[in-house]
Amino acid sequence: MQTSDPFIAASTRLGEFLGQFPEEADGVPGDEVSPQLSELNKKHFDAFSEIVETEHIQNPWFTRDSVMKALSGIALMLQREALRQWLAPYGLTKPPVQQVRTVGLVMAGNIPLVGFHDLLCVLAAGHRVLAKPSSKDDRLIKKVAELLTDIDPGLGEMIRFTDETLTGVDAVIATGSNNSARYFEYYFRKTPHIIRKNRNGIAVLTGEETEEELYRLGEDIFTYFGMGCRNVTKIFIPDSYDLKELLGVLDRFSHLYQHHKYGNNVDYYRTIYLMNQAPILDNGVLLLKEDRAIASPVGVVFYERYSEIGYVQQQLDLHRDEIQCIVSIQAEITGAIAPGETQQPMPWDYADGVDTIEFLKKLG
Repeated sequence: MQTSDPFIAASTRLGEFLGQFPEEADGVPGDEVSPQLSELNKKHFDAFSEIVETEHIQNPWFTRDSVMKALSGIALMLQREALRQWLAPYGLTKPPVQQVRTVGLVMAGNIPLVGFHDLLCVLAAGHRVLAKPSSKDDRLIKKVAELLTDIDPGLGEMIRFTDETLTGVDAVIATGSNNSARYFEYYFRKTPHIIRKNRNGIAVLTGEETEEELYRLGEDIFTYFGMGCRNVTKIFIPDSYDLKELLGVLDRFSHLYQHHKYGNNVDYYRTIYLMNQAPILDNGVLLLKEDRAIASPVGVVFYERYSEIGYVQQQLDLHRDEIQCIVSIQAEITGAIAPGETQQPMPWDYADGVDTIEFLKKLG
């Protein structure tokens, strides 16, 4: 892994820098840091803090809590041992100059720094990045690139941004809605590509969850206001399950209703459902509606009852192209993760289950 050692060193330093922000509630860097991190802080801490504190002005969905959650997740991903574990199986070596490719990244803007993992993958594989960030999330990712440039100028030279349509690229990784994905698939049909569509998180309850597990499921539902591809939007529940128990625990998230855009969404769909006489359960901050669909609107979670776990697994298999992750304590559910872990992906948790590094390795 000739390319991995300097890459891991730079990525780890970036993770150390980003990890300070969720830890330092007062917005002041800690005293006990390495000389290298201290130097980074002198140059970048105040400017990065300013972005964190004001990002909600540019994008109201990017509250301070949401940005901090994203930074915490990336810092976890960028731990040295996690990076080593991620890259070890690939046997990456520095590609010859003639095999270095330019990879275009079309980044989404639904949650803070959602395009960071793709950028990380391209750099890990030794290729150049030409990124088109979303106008909803361009300040954070550009600042992170600036930090990487300061940490390792060689890596920084591999990153460029554009506001124009991607041209002159050797491969593309594009993330968007189902509608934009159709456009991407046509436009980049002759270019090696990964095109991502809408995906969502699913939860399968057994009725034996503890109150703490239900609260952590609430984090899977409400983090980033439910706008991430890993947020739970659909719940399978046993026939006899009393949803009032779940809603009672989720009352702890009632403060989110005070966010004007989220609260407006809840009010809008409550009105629509009531006008259509559609039965719903409502605790003020979340609407539960019985529906077989996977993707629900912001402020709404769909649910579906089951009598046999085999039916649930059948539905999960049937809708696997719509599902990003599955939350359950049920041992029979293949690949399920524990409640509260949806927003803590590690670098090997690839979006849509497509191994990005393997895709990039084949470009040479």
